[in-house]
Amino acid sequence: MSNEKETLEAPAKAEESLLENEFAPILDPSYKRVSRNPVPGKLFQVEDEPSYYYVVTTYFTYLTLIIIGHVRDFFGKRFHRDEYAYLRDDDGYAPLYDDFDNFYIRRLQRRINDCFSFLIRGVPGRTLTILDRYSEDNNQTFKLTGGTTVALNVSSYNYLGFAQSHGPCAAAVEACMKDAGVATCSTNTVAGSFKIHREVEELVATFVGKPECAIYSQGFGTNATIFSALMGPGSLIISDELNHASTRFGSRLSGANIRVFKHNNAKDLERVLREAIAQGQPRTHRPYTKILVVIEGLYSMEGNFADLPSIVALKKRYKFYLYIDEAHSIGAVGPNGRGVCDYFGVSTNDIDILMGTFTKSFGAAGGYVAASKEIIDKLRVTNASYVLAESMSPAVLTQIKTSLLEIMDTSGVSDGLERIERLAFNSRYFRLGLKRLGFIIFGNDDSPIVPLLIYNPGKINAFAHEMQKRSVAVVVVGYPACPLLTSRIRFCLSSAHNKADLDYMLRACDEVGDLLQLKFSSGVAGEDAGRTNIEKMTNHHHIKPPRWRIEDVLKHNVHDTLTQ
Repeated sequence: MSNEKETLEAPAKAEESLLENEFAPILDPSYKRVSRNPVPGKLFQVEDEPSYYYVVTTYFTYLTLIIIGHVRDFFGKRFHRDEYAYLRDDDGYAPLYDDFDNFYIRRLQRRINDCFSFLIRGVPGRTLTILDRYSEDNNQTFKLTGGTTVALNVSSYNYLGFAQSHGPCAAAVEACMKDAGVATCSTNTVAGSFKIHREVEELVATFVGKPECAIYSQGFGTNATIFSALMGPGSLIISDELNHASTRFGSRLSGANIRVFKHNNAKDLERVLREAIAQGQPRTHRPYTKILVVIEGLYSMEGNFADLPSIVALKKRYKFYLYIDEAHSIGAVGPNGRGVCDYFGVSTNDIDILMGTFTKSFGAAGGYVAASKEIIDKLRVTNASYVLAESMSPAVLTQIKTSLLEIMDTSGVSDGLERIERLAFNSRYFRLGLKRLGFIIFGNDDSPIVPLLIYNPGKINAFAHEMQKRSVAVVVVGYPACPLLTSRIRFCLSSAHNKADLDYMLRACDEVGDLLQLKFSSGVAGEDAGRTNIEKMTNHHHIKPPRWRIEDVLKHNVHDTLTQ
């Protein structure tokens, strides 16, 4: 009888372990916070800078690497010609790569290639299961060892923790796949529109506060094609200098004139606007047919919000159209998770076009554009991504619909609002914790994206490996994804983490920061002046992994146990 009871309890315990690996239980009801701009009508943000010593040594490191790279190339091209064949003309064919452009990849990026593009398995939730690998040819190729590492996941955009294999979203998706399959096998304009497509469009429009909405099967493709449908020769796109590559790509395709203003600088934007209005188009000086200003709600590399109040004030004065890319902000910020307009208390009527993706906060895929009925009707017949691309999968739409209903539920039955408040607490607690430890942190204190500045390129892979040793999976970012000087670690927080996870990561960062000498800040950017002791901050006396590092998880994949 005892053996029979243990057999029945084993799957339940395994399932509980799996659920906790995907979404951590909250430790205290007070570990929640409302995401709202603390200074009404103004963007509040404080940033620190390193001393000139760290700036000079970073440039010196790059100079040393470049000199060593050129010396190795000089001898390599003469004594190992076969290894450089792809850089030379071959039998009348041009080389695949330009020697100068390939130098950075060949001599700098490859040195740290072992901290990019890890293979994982399982759900990218609270934890990740990383497939261990090694290289025998200086990071050109990798081989799997067969082992795995379970680590806390601060590298995925799973802001609200909806990327789960269990729960209402997963159950609804499973039922939808049985009913409608996994693909529409057609475009929206032929036979690819199901009833759920219209339901999700109406739901998203209601959620973001716009009359109409169109949905797309890819987030990048949304930005890459929408400007061609809205703008053209004779019009002007004014873009923030740090806008996403999809926005820049789509702007160039449109054929419109393009101007750039300094990142999040309303004064520089006004300067560009005044010049554009006064001077008109190049050569002819005719007035532009229309001007569209493009910004992001939350900048994914900087971790800061757009200065929306100032830009909206300029919009009312100069009468331009405003486009906001809310890929990272929708669902993740604001008291109700409705993006930067919700966070700043700005009416969505002041924004002409709201674009966003479902790949982050909603645990799905695809993108959307919400605007007036006239704009959306035009996009339905002129936007290539809507007219020609395959429509979204019903299963993906079900994930979006279910997660949206969870967030919008005000009855208290679902935990959607709690997820938003947990994310707000996690973001501020972890960010201010790093500041008080002495790290330089970019961005807004309520942002779930936390860039930790490391500057020196040699410390990029060192930080990643040291954190992985401590069972924390992080994203490292270097040139060209960010400026040459400001290499960084980008923590992407989630409501799937609890305070124990954050304390463990803070202690790990404290250790690695001391080891790699990364504490450049005075700590004045935090709420407390000066640095704080890690023991005082986390109220722990021993470095202990959180509950997710239980023995059975380390020995085997819990999901395999459930499916046996």
